[in-house]
Amino acid sequence: MPPEKVLLLLTIEIAVIIAASRLLGAVFRRLQQPQVIGEIVAGILLGPSFLGWVAPAAAASLFPPAVVPSLKMLSEYGVLFFMFLVGLELDPTLLRGRGRAAVLISHVSIIVPFFLGALLSLFLYTRLSSDAVPFTSFALFLGAAMSITAFPVLARILIERDLLKTKVGAVTLTCAAVDDVTAWCLLAFVVATVRAAGLHHALVTAGLAVVYIGVMFFLIRPLLSRFGRLYENSGRLSQNLVAAIFVLVLASATATDLIGIHSIFGAFMLGAMLPKEGGFVRELTEKVEDFAVVFLLPIYFAYTGLRTQVGLLDSPDLWAFSLLIISVATLGKFGGSTIAALTTGLGWRESAALGVLMNTRGLMELIILNIGLDLGVISPVLFAMMVLMAIVTTISTTPALAAIYPVERLRAELLEPEAAAVSTQVLVPVALASSGPALLDMAAALTEGDTPRIYALHLARPLERGALGARLGQASHAAQEALEPLLRHAQAQGFDVRPVVVVSRTPGVDICDVARAKGTKLIVMGWHKPVFSRAMLGGTVQHVMKRSEADVAVFIDRNSPFPPQRILLPYTGTVHDRAALALAARLTHRFGAQLTILHVVHPGRPQPRLAQEAQSVLVQEFPEPAGGYTRLQVVESTRPVEIVLQEAAHFDLTVLGVGEEWQLEPHVFGLRPERIIAQCPSSLLVVRTRARPIPVTDAAKKDDQYPVMASAPSTASE
Repeated sequence: MPPEKVLLLLTIEIAVIIAASRLLGAVFRRLQQPQVIGEIVAGILLGPSFLGWVAPAAAASLFPPAVVPSLKMLSEYGVLFFMFLVGLELDPTLLRGRGRAAVLISHVSIIVPFFLGALLSLFLYTRLSSDAVPFTSFALFLGAAMSITAFPVLARILIERDLLKTKVGAVTLTCAAVDDVTAWCLLAFVVATVRAAGLHHALVTAGLAVVYIGVMFFLIRPLLSRFGRLYENSGRLSQNLVAAIFVLVLASATATDLIGIHSIFGAFMLGAMLPKEGGFVRELTEKVEDFAVVFLLPIYFAYTGLRTQVGLLDSPDLWAFSLLIISVATLGKFGGSTIAALTTGLGWRESAALGVLMNTRGLMELIILNIGLDLGVISPVLFAMMVLMAIVTTISTTPALAAIYPVERLRAELLEPEAAAVSTQVLVPVALASSGPALLDMAAALTEGDTPRIYALHLARPLERGALGARLGQASHAAQEALEPLLRHAQAQGFDVRPVVVVSRTPGVDICDVARAKGTKLIVMGWHKPVFSRAMLGGTVQHVMKRSEADVAVFIDRNSPFPPQRILLPYTGTVHDRAALALAARLTHRFGAQLTILHVVHPGRPQPRLAQEAQSVLVQEFPEPAGGYTRLQVVESTRPVEIVLQEAAHFDLTVLGVGEEWQLEPHVFGLRPERIIAQCPSSLLVVRTRARPIPVTDAAKKDDQYPVMASAPSTASE
């Protein structure tokens, strides 16, 4: 094939690979799975296991043999720089102060699966290998492949589930870091053993490896520290400095390859040696990560997919062997880690969660398997089985963790226990810093009791870019910026406000979970309009209003005067109207405001006593309105929404319960626009309660128990 044709076809291939990788990655993220699993699956689907099976002609045209060597070369650079990023992410501070527990668990989580893998090789060697492969090499490699934990994938799972703040998360991350270093050293030994022609060659390789490590620690590490100081002095990462680091990465990779272990160990070691203090590693990671992860790694997954032939598993025996491999891998990693964690004093739930997390393999397993296939230690059949094992063990992590460590349990650990003296807890989710003070003022006005406590919640999005420590620092800084105006305002006003920060990909779910864990009676939140919906109360707000066990008040600030002196309450007698009435009454009582209860009736129909009922409820709630007063207004109209919009122009705040009458019933969110939300001239407080409706007969009885306070009904018709 002419070179220009190879380049054209390679360009098309890469475009297809990247598009499929991002698409499947997004799908798997929606399924609460690590994105990298979707990218791995995309690569396999482009290979003979799917595309070559359903459309062999298209697969042969897209990936002809003449182009595969070019893909292989690019994929090698992809995994090389990915291992450099893994080294950057390995922060030594993670290993400090964790005690012997993490060291014990991590080493047991390597020794047990290694031993079981070597034991399994006794059974698989005669069935899936040949005499050309020494049994020792086969057993060592299978044991090492069973021992790996995908530290980058595990770290992202911990961040996304907000587990890093828990004890099990901190211990697991430390164990994974120790496991990562130990396992790669073990694999380096295995590769050196497989490549060695004899005992003398193996000893030479081991000696050169020791020299290499010494050079890295005593010569290269001080040089890299100077790079860090240069960055701190200049405040930026120059292109010359990046070029120098890239040269060192390639030189380190070349050195380890010449020694006889593998080039990826050199890249990993250089990344681990770089200083982690300051912003040096963060900025370097941002420069490298996008190109390596978005462009090069998907090529590696596609190349792996081209080598993965699931169709070779063409008999029940081979599928049984696959299940056996998955079972042994899970038993070794999950069982060993769990038992070791139990012996260190962790509870069974924490130990099981740690075991599930340590069973995550992901991309790191693929790297090992490709090394084994290149060395000829494992056959294509065993390679396909082991790839399936890597995918299954990683995919099972999230659902198994959710079953063992449910969100309610997690939130209970993350959030401090409540003091018995606190009578009321109000949760205020804050997305934008500018909205925090106004939400706090409204929440404080709606509280009841002498010692209310307000929780200011910020949901931090997990950051994809940067090393682990950098991502955590960025998330913490973003949360501090979002809550700073609210906390400053709280200090000035003397409010008891406690900040809560949760890493979240599902804001609606997490707001409800935090409210439940805190025993919150009321959630006061702002509103937003989702991009892909006509609903004004859609997205996160919709989810919270539908699922929360606490009452929800959505505050739409139209820059009306605060505190409000004129409050409008449209009232139809629903349970949500009653909740809105209670909140409006608190505002009236607290600020001495005027409350107008508006009841719109159809012309010609008997006027129910709902307005009088509202005042009766108000008398029960606040017998002495503390300077405020209440008036009733009854309007005849067939267009209640228009009446509310007209009347709201004369008020500072409109408080109303969700309901079909106002086109705000939650089950129609998104099906039609909520005109009151969009067009109301005053500020709005939209209320939804989880209380059960009071039967009409009981409401009628209540009407006769309380006198009407001050009624000024008027009628108007259109």
